[in-house]
Amino acid sequence: MSEAWKYRIEERVRWGDVDAARIIFYGAYIRFFEFAETELFRAVGLPYGVMFDELDVWLPRAHLECDFRRAAQLDDLLEVSVHVGRVGRKSLRLDFEVRRNGEERLVAEAHFVLVAVRRETFESVPVPEELKRRLAPYTRPAAHEGAGERAEEGAR
Repeated sequence: MSEAWKYRIEERVRWGDVDAARIIFYGAYIRFFEFAETELFRAVGLPYGVMFDELDVWLPRAHLECDFRRAAQLDDLLEVSVHVGRVGRKSLRLDFEVRRNGEERLVAEAHFVLVAVRRETFESVPVPEELKRRLAPYTRPAAHEGAGERAEEGAR
């Protein structure tokens, strides 16, 4: 099964990402997820500066969850993939997977729920149609069925 709908970046585990045992510190993963997310939006023609100005929304995180499967170590080259797991009315879920480059086994997996809010008031608003359209190539098939609406409720 092809997974062309996943956007991928590579990132090396650096000295600042590890603890004294040279094992990646859990907080470093969030930075890797942020890199993948940022590059995904750039790849669809909506780098954050452009998206925020053109679509007049912010996308704060309402929920973050991560499972650590195996330890990554200093100098490992990691492949971080991201895709839109679900699209709801006012939120979307980004799913992440981390593997050592060239390996199938997961190192970590995570998801973020992002809520669309108006920049001026932070009131939740519908996810802009332009954003959905641009992200469509990286949206998991059958993903338009109520994304993280529970987290969205807490963001109101």
